[in-house]
Amino acid sequence: MQQNKILKVPVSSLGYGFIPANQIPKGKDEYYLRNIQNRSGIDYRQLSAFEIEVLVRNRNTSDNWNNILVSDAFNPELVKNCKFYGLVRIGKLEAFYLSFSDLKVPVGLYNSTIISCDLGDNVVVDNVNYLSHYIIGNEVILNNINELVATNHTKFGNGILKTGESEAVRIWMEICNENTGRKVIPFNGMLAGDAYIWSKYKDDALLQQKLIEITEAQFDTKRGYYGKIGDRTVIKNCSILKDCWIGSDAYIKGANKLKNLTINSGEEGKTQIGEGCEMVNGIIGFGCRAFYGVKAVRFVMASHSQLKYGARLINSYLGNNATISCCEVLNSLIFPAHEQHHNNSFLCAATIMGQSNIAAGATIGSNHNSRGNDGELIAGRGFWPGLCVSLKHNSVFASFTMIAKGDYMHELQIPIPFSLVSNDASKDQLTVMPAFWFQYNMYALERNAWKYVDRDKRIERKQLIEYDYLAPDTIEEIIHAMQLLELFTGKAFLLKEEPSKKPDLKKAATIGKQLLLSQDAVVDNLLIYADGFENSRRKAQLVKVRNAYDIFRQLITYFGANALMQSWRESGIKSFRSWQETLPTKLKRQQWMNVGGQLMTTNELSKLKEQIKKGKLKNWYAVHDQYELIGQQYAAQKNQYGLAVLEEITGLNIRNAAAHSIVQLLQQAVSTKEWMCKGIYDSRAKDYSNSFRKMVYDTVAEMNAVLGKLEQNSFIKEQETHLKEYKQEVAQFIKQLGKK
Repeated sequence: MQQNKILKVPVSSLGYGFIPANQIPKGKDEYYLRNIQNRSGIDYRQLSAFEIEVLVRNRNTSDNWNNILVSDAFNPELVKNCKFYGLVRIGKLEAFYLSFSDLKVPVGLYNSTIISCDLGDNVVVDNVNYLSHYIIGNEVILNNINELVATNHTKFGNGILKTGESEAVRIWMEICNENTGRKVIPFNGMLAGDAYIWSKYKDDALLQQKLIEITEAQFDTKRGYYGKIGDRTVIKNCSILKDCWIGSDAYIKGANKLKNLTINSGEEGKTQIGEGCEMVNGIIGFGCRAFYGVKAVRFVMASHSQLKYGARLINSYLGNNATISCCEVLNSLIFPAHEQHHNNSFLCAATIMGQSNIAAGATIGSNHNSRGNDGELIAGRGFWPGLCVSLKHNSVFASFTMIAKGDYMHELQIPIPFSLVSNDASKDQLTVMPAFWFQYNMYALERNAWKYVDRDKRIERKQLIEYDYLAPDTIEEIIHAMQLLELFTGKAFLLKEEPSKKPDLKKAATIGKQLLLSQDAVVDNLLIYADGFENSRRKAQLVKVRNAYDIFRQLITYFGANALMQSWRESGIKSFRSWQETLPTKLKRQQWMNVGGQLMTTNELSKLKEQIKKGKLKNWYAVHDQYELIGQQYAAQKNQYGLAVLEEITGLNIRNAAAHSIVQLLQQAVSTKEWMCKGIYDSRAKDYSNSFRKMVYDTVAEMNAVLGKLEQNSFIKEQETHLKEYKQEVAQFIKQLGKK
């Protein structure tokens, strides 16, 4: 039987030789990196004979008292029953106690083993069984910890290699796909856009190589860095903390194991880790929360994200302001503003593009349905699978797709945004209702957009995250969806006229467009089926197509009219005619990508990738600065795009359009806004009028006490105020149209 390898080493060497002698630069000692890391500014001195006497009397021991250095305000009476090895430097110790929440502990070092550490001013180190190679800030509380240690090859969760290490030990984060083909290297400060670009463009070998190079260039490969704990951080009742870099003002209590982590905490957000957590090989952003039995391995938690109640996050990236509770998430890339609560939820091998909500019992990508590993599931922002939904790989969903409860036994490709997808077992078919949200749940759609903006706690916003449900990405999907609705409607019409004849697709698209533009009621009597929505032989029926097409058309006009007003306003030109002359002779509709929650044109994304490949962006800081520059251009590009789609949907040439045509567009936009505002009210009012909703209350007064009065709903009142302001803005704009 193979035995454990136990080495016997002279105790006199304990705390020394942290860096191998052959890796110490000429003229340096083993503390040269430690001295760089220690920025306390404390002037240290050796102990006096009296101080040594007091320390010995208080049952403290040291291998060499000359290697215990202290500040002038050091009080030896506050050090009791400790063992010191190696060079230990201690800041001031004064007769105070530190109080945090309900914890009150006296300043000083008690009942601990301390090996080669730097301690700041007025710290508490009490009952730390093994504290080795850490630099600890001021007023830090370390209480009841079994093991707090750093190794000479610590990487703090970054997927880099230290001098002398082989590629085999590198930490990769295997996101998006179980077969590791989209793996990325995690690093401190990694944004969702970084993870997306790295995982998406795996066919670009040069780009992949450059991404590795800029990651490695951002971090020092030398061995010998100490672990670090920032000022005012509190760590209590924990078992093992190994190779951790912890920021200031963090609060860690009752954790089982924290290993190879960067835990960002400070002014940008205080991070907390609670009872029973086990987190290994990861990056934890500012303002994060992890509580109650969380398990995380090979992961990144972006700032202000949360893991709670036994959540498991493995080989996954969790975006900003996202929450996962009671769930298992494997091999996934999750953009900002994601919600996943309740037990038994499961998410595997997925790219979820933000503003999403995964309901209880959802099993997304569960089990293998092919001869290989699970494939991939890609969902646009606003993805919302309902209770106990089961989805299979490979599947792709347009933005704001809602999926009704059911087992979906086949791969799905739903290209129509804002749809309700349901599994109609009685007819053995897939049923898709386009524009569902605008017809039946406008309140939730509008409130969620507001909620995500309100809850965005990021201090540093390198990526401009788009939360509006009407934006260039969704408008692009709507335009594509309208083309599909035209085609499928035309095919249904031709098949009804001539059932035995295969429809000509070009003719079908033309006829379908005519029927839908004219709002011909004949469309309501057609059985309209979609092609390519499900990998099966059963039918996929589209319902309420005529209504959806009209809604989509209104939304594009509304989006374009808003872009027109915004573009003119931002130009600073007082005359509308003068502003028209500044427009290009031909407005071009650009393609857009959702890059980690930030929308950018495909041209901008291509430029960014080229800059990386050509070595113009030397590190991730430069890449993030580029995100910021792209974000600064977004408003203008969005407006230009809005004008282009307005021209496309209306047939107008904005540059040459007469004032009365513009007035008509603006009036139509007001009508759309009124309809949307009414939809917000009506969809919420159902909760007060539906008999099945009301039956749990004995009286209306009881219902109002629980739900609040409908007429006092603050969000609805806010939307009504916005409508009034919008009407006033449009009226003022129309007045200005006639001015020269």
